[in-house]
Amino acid sequence: MKIGIHHRKGSYSDGWIAYCEEQNIPYKIVNAYGSCIVKDLADCDIFMWHHHQGNPKDVLFAKQLLFSLEKAGKLVYPDWRTGWHFDDKLGQKYLLESLGLPLIPSYVFYSQKEALTWASTYPFPAVFKLRGGAGSYNVKLIKNRQQANRAIKKAFGRGFRQYDPVFDIKEKTKKFLAGKIRLTAILKALAHLVIPYQIEKSKGRERGYVYFQEFIPDCSYDIRVQIVGQKAYAMTRSVRKNDFRASGGGNIDYDGSKVSKSAVKLSLDVAQALNMQTLAIDLLPWEGSYLIAEISYAFAIDEGELDFGFFDRNLNWNQGQINPYGWMVEDLVKKKREK
Repeated sequence: MKIGIHHRKGSYSDGWIAYCEEQNIPYKIVNAYGSCIVKDLADCDIFMWHHHQGNPKDVLFAKQLLFSLEKAGKLVYPDWRTGWHFDDKLGQKYLLESLGLPLIPSYVFYSQKEALTWASTYPFPAVFKLRGGAGSYNVKLIKNRQQANRAIKKAFGRGFRQYDPVFDIKEKTKKFLAGKIRLTAILKALAHLVIPYQIEKSKGRERGYVYFQEFIPDCSYDIRVQIVGQKAYAMTRSVRKNDFRASGGGNIDYDGSKVSKSAVKLSLDVAQALNMQTLAIDLLPWEGSYLIAEISYAFAIDEGELDFGFFDRNLNWNQGQINPYGWMVEDLVKKKREK
């Protein structure tokens, strides 16, 4: 048995490689961008690639390559069920609604006329989202009908940039003042007021649809649960000051033992229903339960995040440092041996 790994520094592949070396699991580094990638993986039983929504090359073909290899009988990460809806809030809407899972009430329109008609009677505020984006990028609060009408007309007219440069500058300024990044990051963000990111050049503007979610009032936090196989670890993220968003704010309590077991159970049930190898799920408290804001196969892992512990499938808390990268490899190795 051998694992093929596409390596990108700073991605999951760092942890995968370290774990394979620690456990003496045979692996080799492959180049997913190479024309001969299928041939290069001929001697591998497993292929792992942490593809990223901000990389134009990854967006272009990662899902297609992984699905093709999966159809040929190889085990892959992420597999089709895990990754097809990655960075695609529209796909997630249809998927979660189809299975009766508790998505925040969401509305999508592919006609300006229908969207304006809906907005004429909707009791705003509502949350406007683009199809893609992470860390609260491309998420705005629409406070009234006038703002909604402007967003709708723009969506069916000039369209929206993949990344809001003004929001990006504000985010990087906050991080700079907190000592987390250098001034050069702000200067680069300023340049992108005029110069599009490469992913924007590749994908073009977002247009032809408009997507809203119901605004959930009085939420001072959300819960992020991250699942690998049958293991889950969780965190509580406080809403930013003078804002309604929690994601990307950095005010996080990583001690998952404080998180409600009902939130963890819901998350594990969703992962099972969707048959996902890994799942990051954002939950908002609502009337004694939780609503799903969005999901992803991939999740950032911050410093200190892995020091607390995890829940198993029976909701038992296991205290101590964890290694989700190793869990990902273990699950595939186990599945291969069972196969």
